[in-house]
Amino acid sequence: MPSSLLPSRYQQNDASATYFLPLVLLLSSVVSSIGTSVAHALLTSAVAWTVLSVYTSVRLRRGRNGKEENGVNRQARRLSWAAGGLLALARICERAVDGRGIWWANGLLPLTLTIFLSTSILPPLNEPTSPPASPEKSRPNASYPTSPNTSLIILTASAVAAIFAALGSNATIALGLSDALVTSLAFLLVERAHSEAKHGNSGGSVIYAANGLLAQPAAGSGGSGDAKTAVMRDVAVGSAVCTTVAALTLESFSFGGLGYWGVFGQVLGDNWMFWDGVLGVAYAVGMIQRQGSLVASFVPLAASICSQMLVDFSLSRVWFAVLCAVSTYTFFDEQETFSAGSGRTLRPTRILTLVAVISFGVLAVLSLRQPYEAYRFRTPADSTQGTGESDTRPPPTSFAPLEFTNSRVHPIDQLVRDAEVEWMKVVQGQSQSLEQAVAEYRRRYQIPPPPNFDKWYEFAKRKGVQLIDEYDTIYHSLRPFWALQPETIRTRAQEAIGNNDNFLMGLLIRDGTAKYVENGQDWLQQAVVGMIEQFVKYLPDMDIAFNTHDEPRVVVPHDDLTRLVKEATNKFMPAAFANPHPRNSFSPRPNDLTIGTRIPEAKTTRFNVYAHQPVWIPSRLSCPPDSPARALDEGLAGDNLTAYALTELGFVYNATAFSDVCNSPSFAGSHGFFERPNAFNVVHDLFPIFSQSKMSAFQDILYPSPWYWYGKVDYVERQDLDWKNKIHSMLWRGSTTGGFSRNGGWRRQHRQQMVKHLNALDNAKVLENINKDPGRDENTPEWKLKTVPRSDYKEVMDVHFSHIGQCDPGDCDAMKEYFGITEGVDQQDHWKWKYLLDMDGNAFSGRFYAFLKSKSLVFKMAVFREWHADWLKPWVHFIPLSLRGDEALEAVRYFSGEPDGKRDAVRLAEQGREWAAKALRNEDFEVWFFRLLLEYGRLVDDARAEIGYAGS
Repeated sequence: MPSSLLPSRYQQNDASATYFLPLVLLLSSVVSSIGTSVAHALLTSAVAWTVLSVYTSVRLRRGRNGKEENGVNRQARRLSWAAGGLLALARICERAVDGRGIWWANGLLPLTLTIFLSTSILPPLNEPTSPPASPEKSRPNASYPTSPNTSLIILTASAVAAIFAALGSNATIALGLSDALVTSLAFLLVERAHSEAKHGNSGGSVIYAANGLLAQPAAGSGGSGDAKTAVMRDVAVGSAVCTTVAALTLESFSFGGLGYWGVFGQVLGDNWMFWDGVLGVAYAVGMIQRQGSLVASFVPLAASICSQMLVDFSLSRVWFAVLCAVSTYTFFDEQETFSAGSGRTLRPTRILTLVAVISFGVLAVLSLRQPYEAYRFRTPADSTQGTGESDTRPPPTSFAPLEFTNSRVHPIDQLVRDAEVEWMKVVQGQSQSLEQAVAEYRRRYQIPPPPNFDKWYEFAKRKGVQLIDEYDTIYHSLRPFWALQPETIRTRAQEAIGNNDNFLMGLLIRDGTAKYVENGQDWLQQAVVGMIEQFVKYLPDMDIAFNTHDEPRVVVPHDDLTRLVKEATNKFMPAAFANPHPRNSFSPRPNDLTIGTRIPEAKTTRFNVYAHQPVWIPSRLSCPPDSPARALDEGLAGDNLTAYALTELGFVYNATAFSDVCNSPSFAGSHGFFERPNAFNVVHDLFPIFSQSKMSAFQDILYPSPWYWYGKVDYVERQDLDWKNKIHSMLWRGSTTGGFSRNGGWRRQHRQQMVKHLNALDNAKVLENINKDPGRDENTPEWKLKTVPRSDYKEVMDVHFSHIGQCDPGDCDAMKEYFGITEGVDQQDHWKWKYLLDMDGNAFSGRFYAFLKSKSLVFKMAVFREWHADWLKPWVHFIPLSLRGDEALEAVRYFSGEPDGKRDAVRLAEQGREWAAKALRNEDFEVWFFRLLLEYGRLVDDARAEIGYAGS
C-alpha cells in the first residue's frame, strides 16, 4: 500500500521498499490464487517454505564476520515456529475444500486482527532495552484501533461481497472461518516474534534492502537485521515441516508427486507456480516484519479481489472492490475529513455507511429476485419435504425429463456442485472409532454387526481405507437371503457349484484356509484366493459359488422377491437385532458341509440357458408390476426419464435411477445384454451367486472384481501426460462386444448405437450462453438450447470401433461396411487424450479403474452395476452419460470450450485420480470383500440370530 495513502504513523523512511514490497506480494498472491494446482497445493507450499528456510539460513551464515548471529531469544524462536505451523494449518484448510469457496475468508483478516489486537489476546511484549532514537524509528503500527469501527465492518462486508463464491456447505464455511482465524494468529505471532527478537538484541539502526525481502544489518550496527532474518527462517522452518507432513499424509503423490515437476527438471521452466510460492511466502513474512500484521493483512485481501475479477469479471465485483478500497482508506485515516466546496465538512464514514447500506440493499434485492448461483440442486421432491423451493419443475408430460429453471447456471455446473457437497458430507461423516462404526452399523441396518467385526475394523484401519461406513451395497445384496434358512442357502450353493454346466467356480473355505477351488480360469482362482489370503483365518467354513460368465445369473420374480424382503425385514433381521448380547464367534462347521477336499457332484440344475437369445422378458421379472418395464402394452411403454434425466438433453442427475432396468423398457431394444447376451445361464430361485457386476433387476451378490485385483488392465503412470499436453478430444476405441449380433440385431445394441449417434451427420442440441452476443452483459449468463450441425464439433469426438466380433458372418460384414474399422489404440496410449469414454461391454468395462487413475477426465456410460456404487460419486469422480447419449456432445463441449468447464475439467480429472489412488487399491478390494464374506458367513450360520459383534 503506498505510504502517501497512510497516516504518518504508518509511513516508512524507505519509500522504494514501502512501494515495492506490497506490490510484489500483491502480484505474487494474485498469480498464486489463480494458478496453484489444487492437487498439490500442500506439496508446492512445503517446497516453497523449504527453499525459503534454506535461503535465509545461508544469508545468516554469510552475516558479519562470516558467523551466524545467535542473538534471537528463545521466546522469539518459539513464536516464529508457532507462526509457521499456523500458516501451514491455514493452507491445509484451503486445501480441504479443493480451493473452492474459501477466498472470501481473506476478507475477514483485517477485522479478525483488529479484534485480536484490541482484546490483547497475546501477552505483552518485552520492553525494549533502550527507547527508539526518534518517533520516526518506532514500529510502524505501534498503535491500533481499540475496537472494530464502522469503516472496518464495511470493508469486511464489501470485500466478502467482492470475492463472493458459493460456500457449498457448513463444512466449507467452518474451514473458511478457521483459515481466517489461524492466518490472523500467524500474522500476529510473526510480528510478535520480530518484536521479541528486536528487543532482545542490542538494537541499532536498520537499513532495509530496496526489495524489502530481507533486512540487512548496517555497518557497525547490532544484530537487528540478522534477528529479522532469523525470524523469517524460523517461520519458514516451522511451516516447511508442517506442510511437508501434511502433503505426505493428505495428498496423493500418484497425480505426479515429485514427477509433477518432472523430478525437478522443469522447475525453471513450466513450473513457474513453484517460484511464485517462494516469492509469496517470503514477501508475506517480510511485509509483516516491515509494516506490521494489520497492514500486511490487506495485501492477501486485495489479491483475492483482484484474482476473482480476473477469473470472473463483473461490474458488481468492481463496485464492491471500489467500496472496499474507499473503506480501507477511511479505516486508516478515520479522523480525516474531506472539504466540500461550500466550506462545510463531510464525514466520510457517514457517506460510506449510506453508500454501503444502499449497495447491500440492492445486492439483496437482486439476489432474491434471481440468485447469482443456486447453492444446491433441488428437485420437486425437496419442496414436498419442507424446503419450499426447487431449481426444477415437473415436466409438462409424463415421464419427460425434469426442467431446470435456473437459466443463469449451466446444468453441469450445478450437478457438479451438488454432487461435491453431498460427497463431502459422506467423506467427513465417516466413523472414527470402532465404537462409532458399530453404532452407525446398527443405526443403518437395524442388525448387529457380524462376528469378527472388530477384526475387520482393525484390518480396514491398517490398510488405510477411506470409507468405514459405506457398505450399503452389501446390505441390499444380502437382505433377501435372511428370509431363507441357513441350511437352504448352503444347499443351493452346493447344488450350483456341483454341476459343471453351470459355469461357476467353487471355493471351499475350511478351518481358516482356502481349502479347495475348482473350475474357472487360472487367473480367477489365483486372484480370489489371493484376495482373501490375509483375512481368511477369520471366516467360518462355507462354500462360495463364483460366476465365471461376464453376465449376471439370478433373477427372482417380483412376488417372490417381495415376500423374501418382507420376511427378512420384518421377522428374521429384527430377531437378530433384539439379541442384546450376541456371541462374537461363528458356529462350528455344520454337518452338511464336507471336509473340503472335493465338490460333490450335482446331477441336476435349475439354471436355464439363454445364450444368443433375447432375454428382456426373463430379465424384467423382478420389476414391480406397475413399473414401465412391466407394461402390458410395450408399444405404449415409455422410459421414466423424470427419475434420472435433467433438461431436454437428459443430463443424468440420478445414476442409480438411470441404471434401474425397471425405469427403462427401451433397454430391451437399445442394450446388447437384453438383445442377445453372449452367454446367459439364469436361475429364478434365490441362489447365492457371487458376480462381478449385474443389472439392477438381478439378485446376484456383488463383490470386487478379481479382474482389477489381478491387474488385468494396467495403468503405467510414466506414460501419462500432463493435462495441457493431452489431445483436446474424447477417445473411445473398442470392439462390438456387449451382445451377440444375429439378423441385424447389432442395430439394437448399446455400443453400436452410441458410436453411431456420436458420429452422425445430423444436427445436435447444445447449450449456448446468449449473453456472449455483442451488446449484452456477458457477465450475466443466460443458457439456452441451440441446434447446431454435429459436424461442427467433430474435432472433440474420436469414437470408433477397432474390432468387429460376436456376430454371425453376415452381421459382421454389415458392421464393417457401416462403421468401418479404425486402428486400435494401445492401452497406455489412451492417456494422450483429455477425455476418455468408458462403456459397458458384455458386462462391466474392465478399463474403468485404469482410466480413473490417469490424468484424463472419464466419461462413463454404464447400466451394469458394480460393488463400488457407494465408493464412487458421479459428477465428482467421473461424468455419467445416459444410454441415449443426447447430452454427450454438450458435456464434452462444455468441459472443453467454456471457461468454467475448462477449470472444472482438470479439477475433476485430478479429483477422480486422487480418489482412485486412495479407494481403488487392492487393499480396498480386500477390505470390502472381507466385510462381505463376514456378512455372508453369518447368513449361512445356523445360529445367526445368536451371533454378532456387540462391542467391547
